[in-house]
Amino acid sequence: MKVDEVGTLRVHRQRFNGDGRAFAAPARVNLIGEHTDYTGGLVMPMAIDFATVAVISSRDDGRAVFYSVNFDEEISFDIASLGRSPRGHWSDYPLGVVWSLAQEGIAVSGFSMSLAGNVPVGAGLSSSASLEVAAAMALLSHAGKELPLQTVAKLCRRTENEFVGAKSGIMDQFVVAGAVAGRVMMLDCRSLEFELLPLPDEVRVVVCNSMVKHEVATGEYGERSDEVEAGQAVLRRERPGIELLRDATLADLEACKDKMSAASFARCRHIISENARVFEARAALLRGDVKRFGALMIEAHASVRDDFAASCPEVDTLVEIAVRQPGCFGARITGGGFGGCTVNLVEAERAEAFVEALRREYKAGLGISADCFVCAPSDGAFAMAAKGGVQ
Repeated sequence: MKVDEVGTLRVHRQRFNGDGRAFAAPARVNLIGEHTDYTGGLVMPMAIDFATVAVISSRDDGRAVFYSVNFDEEISFDIASLGRSPRGHWSDYPLGVVWSLAQEGIAVSGFSMSLAGNVPVGAGLSSSASLEVAAAMALLSHAGKELPLQTVAKLCRRTENEFVGAKSGIMDQFVVAGAVAGRVMMLDCRSLEFELLPLPDEVRVVVCNSMVKHEVATGEYGERSDEVEAGQAVLRRERPGIELLRDATLADLEACKDKMSAASFARCRHIISENARVFEARAALLRGDVKRFGALMIEAHASVRDDFAASCPEVDTLVEIAVRQPGCFGARITGGGFGGCTVNLVEAERAEAFVEALRREYKAGLGISADCFVCAPSDGAFAMAAKGGVQ
């Protein structure tokens, strides 16, 4: 699913009467470790070969001009008067990166930027982080600056949290920027230390889009975050040495059960148990035990569905269909929830048959045609830039 980098360069040249430089950032799928990143927990994502391309060139009028190829829309801003003023529009993401760079002490001069991408929006594959990181890479080049991976990820997360106003952790921006082809990443979202782990050759990752995104998603995602924070605050108060849920055990949580709401207890139980599953998943990968890894994925889905209450009937149906297919080791929801995609670990030689069966049974059961993609771990934006282009 390559993005047409050459075509985007051509569109930019025609629209802005000058050549630009192209930068790209991929999408990502999270194999295991859901809703753990904003409490300092563990995640195991990989980049996949959808991407956003940002093409940038200079202009001399002090304006930031963004053109979306996907929406065929141009938006212009005066950089000098830029404040934290999101509009609920696609331009909030690249404009927020300009604002976030300013918070790092990096001012940018006037520029034109063309943006194009093929990351499915609202599917849980991190289209927003892909856009933010691509824009950040382009703007840093335009400003003649270089920043380390951790800083780029943090400033893009700041864009999401403080400019756009979306509650999220740092996983998406970090892996979109820093992934390496052929490897999955186990990321410690507190220390930002990471380990690159091999994905066995005999398996494929299959992403299946349920093609639904329920209207409750935005509000309920915020509610879940608030419920988690309330439970974490109780643990912080009642159990010395606990700062984040990452520090807590299930025994700690049980000891504080009567001091928090039932919802907060369940949300925190998911996160604490999910961190443990990520550790076990790492061990399974290192010994090549794909059966155990798949079983952990299935356990993780049940936890998101029951304790975090962030699944939906369509996604649950996709998982149920997947796990009864020959060659499927595991399946679960991925992303923020309430719709979007599942991620499936499947025997390589049965991947295409798996996709056909899943699409057929999902269509027969719910009348929905699911998009499915067989994916390999791809490079992040840093590796793409080092290699000179979109992979």
